[in-house]
Amino acid sequence: MRTLIVAIAGAVLGLVLAGVAALGYVRMSGLESRSVPGPMETRVARAARRWAVPAEVRNRRSPVPATPEALVEGMSHFADHCASCHDNDGSGHTEMGRGLFPKAPDMRLPATQQLSDGELFWVIENGIRFTGMPAWSTGTTAGEASSWHLVQFIRHLPALTANEIDAMKQVNPRSPEEIRQEIEEARFLNEGAQ
Repeated sequence: MRTLIVAIAGAVLGLVLAGVAALGYVRMSGLESRSVPGPMETRVARAARRWAVPAEVRNRRSPVPATPEALVEGMSHFADHCASCHDNDGSGHTEMGRGLFPKAPDMRLPATQQLSDGELFWVIENGIRFTGMPAWSTGTTAGEASSWHLVQFIRHLPALTANEIDAMKQVNPRSPEEIRQEIEEARFLNEGAQ
């Protein structure tokens, strides 16, 4: 009976200490998204992500071969859905990407490129809680194929060319203001042509 009481007291003390540490962290960081995660926080988050991905998914290789067609499909999808946070070049240097906590990663660097195909697929499909990465799964075979195309394109990011980046700009979503400006320019040009 005494060992049970000691075990419960130890567990309660551990929870109290964890709570105090969490509160201290909140006080120090303010939970603002402008700060940069520290090395320990980064290591813990990456370890948690790796642990969260089921082994059977983590070890999967992309069933979509890295053909030119697959890269074009992945590039188009990336430009339309991912570039607002990750930028066309995968650097994460966008207003949205810099405002996230943690910041959108530079997907050209080893921290992303060394993830397995299965890990990239899982992140795309399921998102990452407590970050800005949403879950994109549609629950369909076509949706999974799109995610695998993205995996192939992410692998291609370190070798992305200026021409490919220019092509992606045509697919990037446009703001209502950009659309209004285009309409006004077209009206102006059409009025001058009459």
